Amino acid sequence: MAAETARQASEAASQPVDVVAQVSELMDPDKSAQLMVQAKELALHYGPKVLAAIAIFYVGKWLSKWARGLTVRMMKKADMDPMIISFVSSMVYIGLMVFVALAALGQLGIQTTSFIAVLGAAGLAVGLALQGSLANFAAGFLLIIFRPFKVGDVIEAAGVTGKVESIQIFTTTLLTPDNKTIIVPNAKLGNDNIINYSTQETRRVDITVGVAYDSDLKKVREVLERIVREDSRILEDPAPLVVVGELADSSINFFVRVWVKSADYWSVFFDANETIKNRLDEAGIEIPYPTMDVNLRKVEQPA
Repeated sequence: MAAETARQASEAASQPVDVVAQVSELMDPDKSAQLMVQAKELALHYGPKVLAAIAIFYVGKWLSKWARGLTVRMMKKADMDPMIISFVSSMVYIGLMVFVALAALGQLGIQTTSFIAVLGAAGLAVGLALQGSLANFAAGFLLIIFRPFKVGDVIEAAGVTGKVESIQIFTTTLLTPDNKTIIVPNAKLGNDNIINYSTQETRRVDITVGVAYDSDLKKVREVLERIVREDSRILEDPAPLVVVGELADSSINFFVRVWVKSADYWSVFFDANETIKNRLDEAGIEIPYPTMDVNLRKVEQPA
């Protein structure tokens, strides 16, 4: 049966097509009238739906643009980061346009349930494949909104220290003191402690000075307090503190606690250490260092 059908189809295909006969058939008044009636019925049935779908699409597109503009204006009024404004407004526009497209297709009689299911499955697959990137994105979004640090701040986080050069959606770029660029995934910053050295105008410099046990403590204190008074970068309020901090194994340790502007922290720290060493040497005050006594004992071997 199948072979017979195939043979008939092959014979029909091999026969020449009479184009003139087909055109004449189409030009037949009865046939033409029938086609016109069918075309009119289709136009009456689908025309309003097509026009409604087009209207829904263009009106929805206009409303989506209006909603995007409103979102931008509200977020600018709230003084939010430009990157967040751009991202959120784009997501609002895309989400509304997807809804508009589904509504237009539904107006044409197309079942959109399958489209929604496909979009949901695709979103799930993409989410599972990009879960690491999505974690970085979410962390970056929160960092930009809550701003635990800003561009120009010096921070310590995720095991690195540096000046913040840029904050992106997925990564944050730091510049280390030795001029190395470090790109840190935002998920690491979001899940770690963040130390921001730039948020406060002042910082405390802590220096420990060890002197020998036989040193004159009053003289040591006078030397240290004179060093503090002579440095104009050291603030008077809060007042500097020079105290005996601990009695260590091989030294008496003085704690020097002074407050400076954050920008002067390292220069004061380095200069103070050098000045303290020179002044103590000039005053004849010993700074002890670890020593080890080695005793040799001769053991007599039995004869």
